[in-house]
Amino acid sequence: MSKRRDVETHLHVLEEIRGICAAMKNLSYMETRKLARFIDAQNQAVATVERAAADFFHGYPELQPRPAGEAVLLLLLGSERGFCGDYNEQLLALLEAYCRRLGCRPRLLVIGARLAERLEADPRVAAVLPGAEIAEEVPRILQQVVTTLDELEGRFGPVQVSALYILGHEWKTTALLPPFQNLPPPPPQIQGPPFLYLAPEEFVTALTDQYLFAVLHALFYSALLTEHQRRIQHLEGALRRLDDQHEQLKVRLGRLRQEEITEEIEQILLSVQAVAAELENV
Repeated sequence: MSKRRDVETHLHVLEEIRGICAAMKNLSYMETRKLARFIDAQNQAVATVERAAADFFHGYPELQPRPAGEAVLLLLLGSERGFCGDYNEQLLALLEAYCRRLGCRPRLLVIGARLAERLEADPRVAAVLPGAEIAEEVPRILQQVVTTLDELEGRFGPVQVSALYILGHEWKTTALLPPFQNLPPPPPQIQGPPFLYLAPEEFVTALTDQYLFAVLHALFYSALLTEHQRRIQHLEGALRRLDDQHEQLKVRLGRLRQEEITEEIEQILLSVQAVAAELENV
């Protein structure tokens, strides 16, 4: 009886865990749908700003941003939560490949508590910030990123800033500072500088702010989308394993019940035989 109760308790625990995993998977699935819409809007905004910048710098090439220093600061976009497989480990491997390829030793601005745990003893880490768990948290995180970048620039001087993150099954690097490093060519029909209501220096400052705002949103949304996709894959695997264990325990529970029934029948038969023997002796 005790074995059967242990199995029943184990089955109940597995059912609770399965319910939690299924709920987490559904939340991540809903988040991917929402993030996909946000990413489309942000990518369109980035493309619009880049076209405007290409037109502007065609007329004012002397205002093209130049690298202000040799030091490199790298934003690493990891995860704030777990249950996303080897997402953070893969990002760390990509970081090392990036450093070997460029022969550099960048300072790191680490985003996400789970990734920060793995880089706790790394001397390259300059700052750590929490990561977003849902799309609505991204604007608040970006405010912290901008503030931290200002602090780090004050500490280390002018730096080149790039972001390293995973997009789907590929890794991506996006140059943030200096901005506008990969602009599309301007339309061939453009002649001369564009007409502006603002002074060119004032315009390029405002355009840079808009560009960084759109690019940061796009890449943070993209990294968060990949994290949730990895979480869905990881939880689907966990649910399959839980279902297999649940099925095995149900089979075992059936056998234990059958053994108990057999044992009870044997006891009844022994009791009947004992009563019959007593009646014969009377």
